[in-house]
Amino acid sequence: MGHNHTTGANKKVLLISFIMITGYMMIEAIGGFLTNSLALLSDAGHMLSDSISLMVALIAFTLAEKKANHNKTFGYKRFEILAAVINGVALILISLYIIYEAIERFSNPPEVATTGMLTISIIGLVVNILVAWIMMSGGDTKNNLNIRGAYLHVISDMLGSVGAILAAILIIFFGWGWADPLASMIVAILVLRSGYNVTKSSIHILMEGTPEHIDVTDIIRAIEETEGIQNIHDLHIWSITSGLNALSCHAVVDDQLTISESENILRKIEHELEHKGITHVTIQMETEAHNHDNDNAILCQATIEKPHDHHHH
Repeated sequence: MGHNHTTGANKKVLLISFIMITGYMMIEAIGGFLTNSLALLSDAGHMLSDSISLMVALIAFTLAEKKANHNKTFGYKRFEILAAVINGVALILISLYIIYEAIERFSNPPEVATTGMLTISIIGLVVNILVAWIMMSGGDTKNNLNIRGAYLHVISDMLGSVGAILAAILIIFFGWGWADPLASMIVAILVLRSGYNVTKSSIHILMEGTPEHIDVTDIIRAIEETEGIQNIHDLHIWSITSGLNALSCHAVVDDQLTISESENILRKIEHELEHKGITHVTIQMETEAHNHDNDNAILCQATIEKPHDHHHH
């Protein structure tokens, strides 16, 4: 139930943010063309990537709510991660283009209508602060990759507006034409950084990497110290989407255990792992005799030092 509540809140936050950012992005793009400011245009480009990322994130949340079926047994939860990858790559491409444009302008700074540039960038900053505040107070910026990606966009966008304001002031008071491409270059580097981070985290999930914040050694110890478990092997821990971590493994148990004892052990392990951030647990129980047939049994024993050592004959 808690999950549905946060999803609902996240969607509402995304929708409000999307409307505000898209509306202002159009104003800033037109303003950038009219005032001939690359800093404003780069900020508008950044805002465009913001509004695309917000729209993709909204679609992702809506799709993720679709029920699992025979064709997609995990439902559409992974779409959120695909969205984050697209979002991250878009940011990287936009920032590279802005850097290229800025280098051109350093050698030949054009005339910039500074008053218009200053006004538009101040309003832009206010809009960004407002959207960031809405996201912080209403959305899950900590655990949800999609919301976090969109939030990072807005924060670096905010810095973009600050850059444009400073550039306008420098041109007005000192006539430093190069301040405009410099401001856009700094924005581009910030955009590049957040794009790289979002892409990296998303690809890690798509590659079924072990979730960040999960200590594999600690998980193995927790399972193996459960009474009735002799050892485990074939362990896999991965993320299906942000905040939904899964684990599967084979556990060797005593062949004298009854079904109800085995189920008690499983409940205990599931309870323990839930506290460690793993919500989806699949454990195949097997006896020592079955375990000897399995070459993979060596995997965990070779790599992890056990708290209690079991010798194999």
